[in-house]
Amino acid sequence: MEGHYGSPTADFRSDTVTQPTPAMLQAMVSARLGDDVFGDDPTVLALEEETAALLGKEAALFVVSGTMSNQLAMRVHLGPLKEVLCDHRAHIHVWEVGAIHATGAAVAAVAPDPGNRFLTASTVEANVRTDNCLYHQPVTTLLSLENTLNGSVQSLAELEGAVGVARRLGLAAHLDGARLWNAVAASGHSAAEFAAPFDSVSVCLSKGLGAPIGSVLLGSAEIIDAARHHRKMLGGGWRQAGLLAAAGRYALQHHRERLAEDHANARALASGLSELGFDVQSPETNMVWCAPPAGVNTSELAKALAAEDGVLIGGAYGGPAGRQPWGDAKKAMRFVTHLQTPRPAVTKLLKALARLLRR
Repeated sequence: MEGHYGSPTADFRSDTVTQPTPAMLQAMVSARLGDDVFGDDPTVLALEEETAALLGKEAALFVVSGTMSNQLAMRVHLGPLKEVLCDHRAHIHVWEVGAIHATGAAVAAVAPDPGNRFLTASTVEANVRTDNCLYHQPVTTLLSLENTLNGSVQSLAELEGAVGVARRLGLAAHLDGARLWNAVAASGHSAAEFAAPFDSVSVCLSKGLGAPIGSVLLGSAEIIDAARHHRKMLGGGWRQAGLLAAAGRYALQHHRERLAEDHANARALASGLSELGFDVQSPETNMVWCAPPAGVNTSELAKALAAEDGVLIGGAYGGPAGRQPWGDAKKAMRFVTHLQTPRPAVTKLLKALARLLRR
């Protein structure tokens, strides 16, 4: 398949490490350009229109990253004395440097759901604060959900149930869909179906789809107009951004259906890891979460794989005791399959692991 080229390194650290394919590079150098701050870059406009159509939203805004996209939504929906309710593992809370508070003057209320799956209707109901308790507390005005969450797919019925409670309680709703394309590929639902319950949605082009940079925020024309204003204030105004938008357009047009290949490769990797003695969580999309065999030092294993085989893995993920951002603290080792880890790369990784574990 086109795209399996370049360095001999097999990189399973994340699906953010993908590089443009030759055809994507050709689309970039052929792109028609303008100035996006003036609103006249035709390739950016085309990307925004096409993404809005795919998600069934009125308008869209091309931005540099998923973090910027999410935080623009936070700024539009929140403000002083307000809070967003999200999962305790949510990217907006764990991996965006406290930006909800630092740049948005709001706070995050985080809640685990029984069984460590997702925030559901009952958890939303139990955790929303609809008054300020005699001025002592912020008021919840936004529900933010994430799909996929650490590679797991929340069902459309669960999403609709949680957002339905939020609506009844007067909240807006945002979807962090950094890997929504993977949820689409795994579930059979369309991106528009997943996006429909939400006021705003963020989707990434630079993860499973393989573009070098960029995310898109979607919502009503009013929401996107406000987000564009905030983007400019944060220094996020593009100039000749059509070069990058062209990569995103190519990814949307050519790389969405092939995500099923990544999922199949993740299942094959999970099966091979299990045979090697890893304690593996069955993957739903392109992330394999596991724990190594007893006595294996993950950091040393990662160093040996890189030095001897040119294979990169991420080691173990985690945080302070009691603040584990993953569903199962015992399975905190992650492998991610993507555009440039085809089946031969999976085989290479498994063979290298088998050799190192025999030492």
